[in-house]
Amino acid sequence: MKVSVIGMGAVGTEIVGFLVNMSEVAQIVAVDRLKSKAEAEIWDFSHTTPFTHTKNPSLVAGEYPDTANSDIVVITAGAQLQQGQSRDDLVRVNSAILRAIIADVERYSPGAIVINVTNPVDVMTQVMLRASSYPSSRLISAGTLIDTARFLRILSDHVGIDPKNIYGYMLGDHGATGFIPWSLCKVCGLDVDSYCRLNGLPPVDREAIRRQVLEAGFRIFERKGNTNHGIAASVFRVIRAITANEQSILPLGVLLDGQFGIHDLVMSVPCVVGRPGVERVLNYDFTPEEQAALRASETHLRELLALV
Repeated sequence: MKVSVIGMGAVGTEIVGFLVNMSEVAQIVAVDRLKSKAEAEIWDFSHTTPFTHTKNPSLVAGEYPDTANSDIVVITAGAQLQQGQSRDDLVRVNSAILRAIIADVERYSPGAIVINVTNPVDVMTQVMLRASSYPSSRLISAGTLIDTARFLRILSDHVGIDPKNIYGYMLGDHGATGFIPWSLCKVCGLDVDSYCRLNGLPPVDREAIRRQVLEAGFRIFERKGNTNHGIAASVFRVIRAITANEQSILPLGVLLDGQFGIHDLVMSVPCVVGRPGVERVLNYDFTPEEQAALRASETHLRELLALV
């Protein structure tokens, strides 16, 4: 398994850190517009290998030709969020950057699965789909997986249960119109209201939790200038699902072709993920309120897409 990471900022670097400890990865290639940065990170990671008890992967700080025949390519490069900006403010500048990147990625690894992390993540993924010949099953975005992780953590704090025993998603858009389909959320097999009622807990303030999820990244950004641990773990989760052919259900950004009545738009929805990439999108009967929230995300994403 060969994995290339394009962009060695805080997120790309941490993704490499996860990959170094993954047995299935034989080669990791790091590419950055500042090659000295990629070289320094790879040298630093090479000094961890005497202490890791997995395969000793080949570590390369290179350029696009070095990524040739990658199985997976992760794109984190692009303009980064600045104080006072929203993820959507990055749409024009990053669309130009990613069109150039995807051309080089496809030139050397046309058979790869490409995972996009650059914001606004779903819109940028659609920009790259239009600029390349990758199928939608193999050019996907990290979507709302990080938002889902934040949601599960926040809800777990309320109910006092390990987040791995909570089932639920944030869907739609990795941004202000992301929504929680509470009809799909289960705590130890119970709907959230029933769990709280039967176990002596106050009911969940659903809108307050949604706000906390949407604000979580900005609270982190305000204090340390980036968010990297959660998103890197999210991308690594996708890579694990691919390499192990798990058929896991993950909320990722994928081009919709009629699912939920939406056509020709990348949105974050529950996907079955395995070795081929996104194998299919799951169908759900959303409540009328959830369907309206999905449509609000659709409208917002189409407005952003019109800018590029």
